[in-house]
Amino acid sequence: MTKILLLNGPNLQLLGRREPEIYGRVTLDEIVAAVTKEAAVYGAEVEAFQSNWEGALVDRIGGAMTDGTDGIIINPAALTHASVAVRDALAAVHVPAVEVHLSHVDAREPFRQVRLTTPVCIGVIAGFGAYSYILALQALMDHLKMGKKQQRGNAARKGVKI
Repeated sequence: MTKILLLNGPNLQLLGRREPEIYGRVTLDEIVAAVTKEAAVYGAEVEAFQSNWEGALVDRIGGAMTDGTDGIIINPAALTHASVAVRDALAAVHVPAVEVHLSHVDAREPFRQVRLTTPVCIGVIAGFGAYSYILALQALMDHLKMGKKQQRGNAARKGVKI
């Protein structure tokens, strides 16, 4: 079974109440439930983790290297723009990650357009509210599926039967 790690950074536990005109009225629990339900369609399981602490997120990302995690969906929140540690952890684990944001960060304040984590992710989904998470899952699952097809294709060309 494919294992997806769903990471959420600072203040996202406040979703549904925090600046709903920007972030919407959907709670983090509702997002996790929707992603978990969608993941089941793909035969995947989701482990959700939220922390306001940079170190806790770095530790959890580091664990993805050895715990069987196949892919990461991460909303680093404010750490997107400030955390070299989260960026370096994502780069170190060699697990494909999709960055997700509820709001259209490029249309907001200039400081939000500097994203340290983006270059080490396979892609970014932003601006679609809570649905951004579903789109991120779909993109990640497609990436994982294509990677497996590519591996089979490479092995077949080398005469290996899979």
